[in-house]
Amino acid sequence: MKTGIFIVDDHYMVIEGIRSLLQNEKDVEWLGHATTAASCLAFLKQQQPDIILMDVNLPDKSGIDLCKEVKQLYPAVLVLGLSTFNQHAIIRNMMDNGAAGYVLKNASREELLEAINAVLKGNTYFSSEAVQTLKSNASDQPLITRREKEVLQLIADGLTNGEISEKLFISVPTVNTHRKSLLEKFDVKNTATLIGKAIRMGLI
Repeated sequence: MKTGIFIVDDHYMVIEGIRSLLQNEKDVEWLGHATTAASCLAFLKQQQPDIILMDVNLPDKSGIDLCKEVKQLYPAVLVLGLSTFNQHAIIRNMMDNGAAGYVLKNASREELLEAINAVLKGNTYFSSEAVQTLKSNASDQPLITRREKEVLQLIADGLTNGEISEKLFISVPTVNTHRKSLLEKFDVKNTATLIGKAIRMGLI
């Protein structure tokens, strides 16, 4: 059973480069490419690959937003973030939106195959440079849950505890608990400082 691979990138050289790395692999089937988010979504209506190699920067929409949309529409499709950017916030945002891994565009054939095999087995894959970036930022960035991140975003949007509780279908005391937890994790005393710190860390 071959693994269907599709690439979304607006640079022809990148598409050709990756295609040439993978085209002779007997277990890989190259299904084609898209240069925009819109053409990617149009392709997915016809056919779903096993894995999409998705550029973070696309002309019509960020790969981070496209990743979220693809995972909502086609949960079984695995997305590998593909980028020249080795930035903590970008990697984290891709992963938060459902990516199974993150590979830099300078990856070797061996690394690409390693990433493909890892995510097919249900594991998460980061290129070695991405691992270093995540490690170097791990000490100053608190680990927050998906729900805490949602609450954080809504606080940043200016919603009250009551409005957040309605939007997320949770009780006001639960919102309070998340808010207190966020203040503790970020080691801040008030909401304004919390939001400022979260923005600087690229979390919102």
